Amino acid sequence: MNEILIQATALTKTFRSGHEAIPVLKSVDFTVHPGEMTAIVGASGSGKTTLLQILGTLDAPDSGQLFFRGMELTGRSESELAEHRNRHIGFIFQFHHLLPEFTALENVMMPGLIHGRSRSAIRPRARQLLERVGLGERLDHRSGELSGGEQQRVALARALVMEPALLLADEPTGNLDSTSGNRVFALLKELSASLKLAVIMVTHNMELAHAMDRCLTLADGHLQ
Repeated sequence: MNEILIQATALTKTFRSGHEAIPVLKSVDFTVHPGEMTAIVGASGSGKTTLLQILGTLDAPDSGQLFFRGMELTGRSESELAEHRNRHIGFIFQFHHLLPEFTALENVMMPGLIHGRSRSAIRPRARQLLERVGLGERLDHRSGELSGGEQQRVALARALVMEPALLLADEPTGNLDSTSGNRVFALLKELSASLKLAVIMVTHNMELAHAMDRCLTLADGHLQ
């Protein structure tokens, strides 16, 4: 595990509420390797989601540097960052954010279509992923026809359709019952191992957090 996939150096982030400055991240250093599963835990409001958004280039730090496979991302244009996210990063959130008017298969195909791939090119990969997460019989069902656990598995397949190197997960099991949540987490572990997929997961579920390769705590702006 010598290759460094993500390296964050001295990341800082401060929010303002009126005249008050609220530091959220204070010189955070963070390194992630391919295939590594990392949990980030901490109290509500500690900045976990903010850190995840910065690592995913959805937000920018006030200072510090972020590298992906040695390439610096800080300071790049929004179009360059959008291309980076689409090609290299998968996202899965507490709420699945599926498009209700589309089928499970169409939802999973969407990132590829946005990237400019043809439907015929992206459909086999989307179908394969849905079969892999146990939804091969639900391809043509719309999100409203799926259970919560099934919807989250569709979201997981969608996050992986572009074959990303990094999956960022923000409370992916937080809206599920324990059985469905454990199934989604088991899929994450299986896919991380088989695809050398790095996973960074923000969670309040300490049982899941300690089942990952690393469990880091964000407190008072520091990651430890």
